Amino acid sequence: MYYLYLIECNDGSIYTGITIDVERRFEEHKEGKGGNYTRAKRAKKLLYTEKHPDRSTAQKREAEIKSWPRTQKEALFKKK
Repeated sequence: MYYLYLIECNDGSIYTGITIDVERRFEEHKEGKGGNYTRAKRAKKLLYTEKHPDRSTAQKREAEIKSWPRTQKEALFKKK
């Protein structure tokens, strides 16, 4: 099982990624051990997660969401 996730960074930007363990990965981002983007921007809050059956499906969804404008990303977690 893979998870797609969206994180709000300290500068207000939204980071999108995938993982098999959301809690562990979010902590890595908060500690500056995640990707370069969140190392520089610092993770602040987990906004949204989605389950996917495999890595391929999660990666396709990640690419799709990364191409979206901010307002469309916000619609994902504001409707929850």
